[in-house]
Amino acid sequence: MRVLGVDPGLTRCGVGVVEGVPGRPLTMLGVGVVRTPADAEPGDRLVAVEQGIEQWLDEHRPEFVAVERVFSQHNVRTVMGTAQASAVAMLCAARRGIPVALHTPSEVKAAVTGTGRADKAQVGAMVTRLLRLAAPPRPADAADALALAICHIWRAPAQNRLQQAVAQNRLQQAVAQHAAHATKGRTT
Repeated sequence: MRVLGVDPGLTRCGVGVVEGVPGRPLTMLGVGVVRTPADAEPGDRLVAVEQGIEQWLDEHRPEFVAVERVFSQHNVRTVMGTAQASAVAMLCAARRGIPVALHTPSEVKAAVTGTGRADKAQVGAMVTRLLRLAAPPRPADAADALALAICHIWRAPAQNRLQQAVAQNRLQQAVAQHAAHATKGRTT
């Protein structure tokens, strides 16, 4: 499985591609940051993020895109830029028919370090170790993007099985309701 992880941001959007399957060593295929000038207009910055992500999609051809789920932050301006960059990443993937998964920061930290309260240094250290790198990727946005990709590789099979079980359960409930309704219609 090849996954492009995206740590969304308007100034620095971390991107990283990891390939592998659960239980086997993972391979980093690329890591970087799409940067935009802080003084540029928001629309121009979003176009730059889009162009950067499109280049990564063209070069690495991922099967999945894992994006950090945006959640409430104290700084509204920061969360807006993060949400906008996240939407651009999802749009780029959707345009190509690539499935997108959203993972919360605590979910990613727990998957990579074993605790959802890990700090940036711990995440960077574990990404370095898991991908057998000489040094932690810099800046932290790049390491976070790789952590997102790792999280998705490790969690996607279990999440898919859970989604299939939920879908199967819903189907069984619908069939039972239909049968009950059909039976009720015959007895009245």
